[in-house]
Amino acid sequence: MKKFIKSYRYYLVAFLLITTTVVVISCNKLDLKPLDRLTSDIYYKSPADFDGATFAAYSSIQDLWGTSTETLGERGEFWAITLAGTDDVTINTKASVAGEVRDLDNLLIRASDIPYAAAYTQIYEGIARANIVIEQTNNGTNSLTDDQKKQFIAEAKFLRGFFHFLALQMWGTPPLVLEVKKDLNNLAMPNTPQDVLFAGILKDFQDAYAGLPAAWDASNLGRANKWTARAFEGKVDVWKKDWPAAITAFEDVKNNGPYSLLPNYEDAFDFTKENGSESIFEVQYGGPFSDDNLWVFDDTHSEAFKASQGTGRPWYWDASSEAGAPGGGLGWYAPTQNLVDEYEAGDPRLAANIYKVGDTYYDRGSVTMPFGAWSSTGYSIRKYGGARNAVAAAYSPNGQAGFNNERYYRYADMLLLYAEALIASGRNTDAMGIINNQIRKRVGLGASPFADPTAAVRHERRMEFAFEPGRWFDITRWGIGSQVFGSAWRDKYKVFPFPQSEIDRSKGLLKQNPGY
Repeated sequence: MKKFIKSYRYYLVAFLLITTTVVVISCNKLDLKPLDRLTSDIYYKSPADFDGATFAAYSSIQDLWGTSTETLGERGEFWAITLAGTDDVTINTKASVAGEVRDLDNLLIRASDIPYAAAYTQIYEGIARANIVIEQTNNGTNSLTDDQKKQFIAEAKFLRGFFHFLALQMWGTPPLVLEVKKDLNNLAMPNTPQDVLFAGILKDFQDAYAGLPAAWDASNLGRANKWTARAFEGKVDVWKKDWPAAITAFEDVKNNGPYSLLPNYEDAFDFTKENGSESIFEVQYGGPFSDDNLWVFDDTHSEAFKASQGTGRPWYWDASSEAGAPGGGLGWYAPTQNLVDEYEAGDPRLAANIYKVGDTYYDRGSVTMPFGAWSSTGYSIRKYGGARNAVAAAYSPNGQAGFNNERYYRYADMLLLYAEALIASGRNTDAMGIINNQIRKRVGLGASPFADPTAAVRHERRMEFAFEPGRWFDITRWGIGSQVFGSAWRDKYKVFPFPQSEIDRSKGLLKQNPGY
């Protein structure tokens, strides 16, 4: 179960606001600071201050899935980005689904759409917050020891690397921002070439590996440790196709890190087994109120929304009440027949991930009944649900939010990326050993039915990580879009469009990706 830190929850204002002007009136003297400079009047002094600033940067990760009626009108946009466009789901036509989600399902991708602006905002907010931590460790007024400075800088660099890597996956050549921008007349940043991006991201993860602890105590669960950083370094190397470097990083984690596969596949998504041995990095969600969780700072909504803070997964994923399901879910995303058909007979991951008509359906623990014809494909997403997560503590009182963490990077993911790197290096036997003797053995399956190692690893990734964030990025990095989508595929989809609002704001300094 989660462990929470409540003592830092009041630090939000200190770490999120950079004032644009300061006016001090003393007697008849008016002291003005220039309006074309951003100034920070709150200088971080204690370790608790820096903890709070670091947690604010973590919180920007949560906001990728956030719901808001007050900013851009976000409705779980990261699911739209990572699920709606893939072959794993289609839009449930028995539910009223947001227009941009329907468009993504049809590969209609526009620079003016909310998902890309929402993700860009949260990513660069997180980068800015991480940069503030790095800058303020050397402000000359804090009480940090040298060891504390080293740790805070390393953790902030992990977060900065995390956000930049996600930006690279989404946009290809996004800006690399390594400082706090202070000049209001010079805030825009240009595109960064990929080789420079890769170098900056890898340097941040390497520095994080060198400066972070190997483990945190129970009260700090969810914070990145050195092995988290090392595993991400290997993942970046896979995207870069630097196979020797990826193998070196993954073998370091495998041989020296704390991770292992959980005995049962469903254990990895069990609310009572959060932050377990298989979790390299989880997005933390608390409950029943956001103050219970060190990550949550209500970034995308007002304080009044607090009762339904947490992940909106049950709201967007659970079967559609509009189609007759209990519990009030929207049921936007319907698993495809194509995905169901790829599961082998006897693969328990099918039942763990997907409801079909006639299965026992669990509505947030309060209702059980046979799954009905509640989606246009006959299927609904079960991952993170089912009998073992049918507990009241896992959901907000209004049922619209869940507190089961998002498993962002699992050890199973790292093992299959390691297998890919081995295949690319000609070590097919070693790669098939990972696939057959670890990933498939856990779910009771024998040797892969695919003789070709590349086909075997790609099949396993789809079965293992259905409805997790990676499928779209696997399709684009493998270059198989035309195989998956046929004539609907366009090469420009290898990257998403930069938000048109950012292009306009930069006065053209930031260049749009070709074709958008």
